[in-house]
Amino acid sequence: MTEKDTTHFGYKEVKAEAKAGLVADVFHSVAARYDLMNDLMSGGIHRIWKRFTIELSGVRKGNAVLDIAGGTGDLAARFAEIVGDEGRVVLADINDSMLQVGRDKLLDKGMQSNLEFVQADAQFLPFPDNSFDCITIAFGLRNVTDKSLALRSMLRVLKPGGRLLVLEFSKPDNDLLSKAYDTYSFKVLPFMGKLVTNDSDSYQYLAESIRMHPDQDTLKDMMEDAGFERCEYHNMTGGIVALHKGVKA
Repeated sequence: MTEKDTTHFGYKEVKAEAKAGLVADVFHSVAARYDLMNDLMSGGIHRIWKRFTIELSGVRKGNAVLDIAGGTGDLAARFAEIVGDEGRVVLADINDSMLQVGRDKLLDKGMQSNLEFVQADAQFLPFPDNSFDCITIAFGLRNVTDKSLALRSMLRVLKPGGRLLVLEFSKPDNDLLSKAYDTYSFKVLPFMGKLVTNDSDSYQYLAESIRMHPDQDTLKDMMEDAGFERCEYHNMTGGIVALHKGVKA
């Protein structure tokens, strides 16, 4: 098999065509307790990371926003409030279990007038060209089989002047933090996953997938290669998480 025929699922090398199904199994397993695990794993800090993403997005009333890999809807809910009735927010996720959890959560909050829910693959977004003012993808890009293809798909559906924001785990910026993070990721997370979701393997995959994800500068280069301009990134929590931003010309 050639390199294009294979990809990484965590540390394992698998057929590229098989990765989406393997990732789907992970999220089917954890969907019901996804929000709880996010709070436990990050000590609630993920809410600050997402708040910064929203602030940097520049989204305003009347905008159209696409939240890819939107999961349980944290970003979509806030964007729906910001854009108002004149705006549009699409919560998209490739995984139907996650999409259902997010849909139920947001509808239970009474949010529906400007929200849409679409099962979609980031590599092949089912939207017309120049549809959105802003696209976000939070903790989802590392799970995509062909990240470059997904970035080009996102560029296509953005309006000229539209912004892409990629919030993702990245590379800590000092050795001491990196070692502590490794210990936490490979020892604590799988144990926590076993305790809370009865699934340690999915959180082992989480730790491995983070290590296989491109570092900050590599992802910035990938965004530029896909056609984005004015690309930049902001490290948070010592580089454990980075927020990348790019603009469509």
